[in-house]
Amino acid sequence: MVEPIGREQQQLVRRHTAFYIRQAENIFGRDFPRIPVLFDLRGTSAGMFRLHGEHCAIRYNPWIFGKYFEENLHDTVPHEVAHYVVYAVYGDRRIKPHGPQWQSVMRRFGAEPQATFDLDLEGVPQRRQRTHPYRCSCRVHELSTTRHNRVQRGRGSYQCVECQDVLVYAPSVAALN
Repeated sequence: MVEPIGREQQQLVRRHTAFYIRQAENIFGRDFPRIPVLFDLRGTSAGMFRLHGEHCAIRYNPWIFGKYFEENLHDTVPHEVAHYVVYAVYGDRRIKPHGPQWQSVMRRFGAEPQATFDLDLEGVPQRRQRTHPYRCSCRVHELSTTRHNRVQRGRGSYQCVECQDVLVYAPSVAALN
C-alpha cells in the first residue's frame, strides 16, 4: 500500500502552488486571491481545481503524490493552478477545461499542456462509486450515483442506446442481485 505524503511534502506542494500563482500574476499583471490547497482528494485523479459557488480550492491526492511525488510536483501542480487562473481571468464556466485558454497558461508556465497522466496506480486507494439499477425494455443498466441523483432531482434523464427507451429506476432489481 502506498503511503500519502506527509506535512513536509505538503508544504512543498503548497509552495509550488503559490509559485505558479505568483507566476500567473506576473504573466497577467494582476493579483490572484490565494485559495485553499487541500490534500483530501481520493481515487484516480492526482489533482482537481474545485469551484463550488464562489468558493475555489485546489485539491491534491496525497496517495498519488506519495507514489509519484516529483512527477506530480512538475505536472499536476501547474495543471491545477492553470485551471484556477483560467477561471479567475475569464470567469466563464462554459470555457472548456483543457481548451485553448488553459493550454496557453500551461505553456506560459513552461509546462506540457496534457490533460491526463498514464501512471500505474497499484497500491493507491481507489474510490468506488455505487451504482443504481435502471431498466429499459431490453435490459438493466447501472447508473452512477451522480446520474441517479440527477434523475431523482428531475435534472436529467437517460436513454438506452439500443432501444431508445428512457431509463426508469428499478430498485427491486437490486434486491434480486
